[in-house]
Amino acid sequence: MRKATAGILTAALAAVCSGAALAGTTVVTADRMLDVLAGRMVDRPAVVVVDGRIQAVLAQGAAAIPKDATRIDLPGQTLLPGLIDMHVHLTGEPTIAGNRALDYTDSFWVAVGVANTRAMLMAGFTTVRDVGVDGYADVGLKQAVEGGYIPGPRIVPATYALGATGGHCDSTEGLPPGFASVATPSVADGPEAFRKLVRTVHKYGAEVIKICATGGVLSRTDAAGAQQMSFEEIKAVVDEAHRLGLKVAAHAHGTSGINDCLRAGCDTIEHASLADAESFRLAREHGAWFSMDIYDDDYILAEGEKNGMYEESLAKERALGLKQRQTFRAAYNAGVKMIFGTDNGGVFPAGQNALQFAKMVEWGMPPLEAIRAATRNAAQALGREADVGAIEAGRYGDFVAVMGDPLRDIRLLEHPTAVIKGGERVR
Repeated sequence: MRKATAGILTAALAAVCSGAALAGTTVVTADRMLDVLAGRMVDRPAVVVVDGRIQAVLAQGAAAIPKDATRIDLPGQTLLPGLIDMHVHLTGEPTIAGNRALDYTDSFWVAVGVANTRAMLMAGFTTVRDVGVDGYADVGLKQAVEGGYIPGPRIVPATYALGATGGHCDSTEGLPPGFASVATPSVADGPEAFRKLVRTVHKYGAEVIKICATGGVLSRTDAAGAQQMSFEEIKAVVDEAHRLGLKVAAHAHGTSGINDCLRAGCDTIEHASLADAESFRLAREHGAWFSMDIYDDDYILAEGEKNGMYEESLAKERALGLKQRQTFRAAYNAGVKMIFGTDNGGVFPAGQNALQFAKMVEWGMPPLEAIRAATRNAAQALGREADVGAIEAGRYGDFVAVMGDPLRDIRLLEHPTAVIKGGERVR
């Protein structure tokens, strides 16, 4: 099998060098290309994509460019790798918050997911990591995208987010005892019960494991900073997930929960609102990534009450929003590795993911590093740097283009002029 694959690649490269196009060959040109690995702009690139993957990055006019390839020419534009959002909820709808969600039948949220999946792709996010959904809907959406039934990004599904009884990931949290008989397949108590949950969601399609180690903002009755899973429970999840080849994303606002997640070996810390100097030290020591959704505060405080969000949730956001942004700046300055994660779909409308870039720059991250958080860094955190995250031979032909220089104006990413996935332009 390896010899056959090598032969195909050799033939493809030979075809590129000879100037003859293979079937399924596309050449993408632009005025500039951001090389996120080298951290520099490349003038007048021509990117050759064969059967969905990049075969070569050449200079426009090079003799090796296939003459009869399909062309996507982007004059005056800057080409970037397709963007990656590491924290989305594909079936979420923030305008239906709190108890209003009980007015809708279960399958309604899958239909919402179809629309949200398309919106994120159109916004230039060609890969997303869904970190919590009911009914294994993210697996279904992934299958529909890969089967060509609906447009959407490459989806890395977590399926259910796992948590403790009565905690942030307990779907009956805040409901009266009469709902206790409702099945809550995401809830466990004790290390062995959590170990079994990891095996179960992996069995049904999870490619990453999400846990809720502390309380949250959008849950009603808990304190966002309170730890809800013990160290032993977190460690059982991490050990089982890593044994299965899966990474662990930990929802954690509070300091003790963040630090226990880091000591246990969680791969990414979501939110990280109350991380402290010890958190930063542990993150550096263990090579963990922080995924901090620092745009959300703007949307929640402006629209949350109108959307039906619980007053308890609004109060928690007022207490945490500014602190989380201050922690973001401190974590970046302390050398913590950062990835781009927004809570898009769950907290603010799908497709507006790129609004967070400006917040990251406002709170101390240079534009290049903000873009790297959503490209190079995200691919590394996923363990998929051979596939996504940079414009480099061998990776998927996933690109986003903007009119102008995003290193000078990061808000250009909010209005992409072209989106290309697997060498095909998204219309």
